[in-house]
Amino acid sequence: MIATTDDAVLAASADAAREALVAEVGAEVVGEALELVPEGDGVGTWYFACTQRGYPGWRWAVTLAHAAGEASATVDEIVLLPGQSAIVAPAWVPYRDRIRPGDLSPGDILPTDEDDDRLVPTFLAGDAEESDEHDDGQVRAVAKELGLGRTRVLSVAGRALAADRWYAGDQGPDSPLAQQAHHQCWSCGFLVRLAGPLAEDFGVCANEFANDDARVVAYGHGCGAHSEAQLRKKQLPAPVPDPIVDTLTPQDLERF
Repeated sequence: MIATTDDAVLAASADAAREALVAEVGAEVVGEALELVPEGDGVGTWYFACTQRGYPGWRWAVTLAHAAGEASATVDEIVLLPGQSAIVAPAWVPYRDRIRPGDLSPGDILPTDEDDDRLVPTFLAGDAEESDEHDDGQVRAVAKELGLGRTRVLSVAGRALAADRWYAGDQGPDSPLAQQAHHQCWSCGFLVRLAGPLAEDFGVCANEFANDDARVVAYGHGCGAHSEAQLRKKQLPAPVPDPIVDTLTPQDLERF
């Protein structure tokens, strides 16, 4: 459908717009005139179907301007624009936001920002192995000068983000595996406890037959490989019947 406009010159400029478009891109990729969209006083855009392979749903846009008192319109711009049914690339997502767990390959580097709020300088949070009751500041200064220890450690916000992510993940208490378990990880002999603030809620599974072996698990998590798991009588395999010695021969079978 071709829209109407109060500007008679623009309304009658479809042929001029097509001529300018064909001169720019070639007649083989220009389809029928679709509509005229007013853009303002004396300005309108004619849209033409695009027949270029690989661009279904796209439209050629030819913008024209008509100055008051002039007998014809002037072509301002020619562009190819996507229509409502056009196939377009997804919205651009910054590299930092595209990274997902497991995306890194050997040799890849994922740098952290200097102002990453998950990290704070070590002298603000400290490490237990680097602290000293008597001269904590001096020990840290020497360690930093010699290149020992860590420059930054997890901030309170960083620890909270990690704890929330672990607790809500597959190794948390709400996973389907944990919901079906009869025992929780806190009482399992295969649980290796962590050190530091996160040790209050998490440990590492060390059962090679468990789904979460070598993974951080919440104390409220659980699975069927608990160290104290016992089979109930009804879950035990059925006893094997006593063997029967078959002494029949083919001749005996024929007599029956």
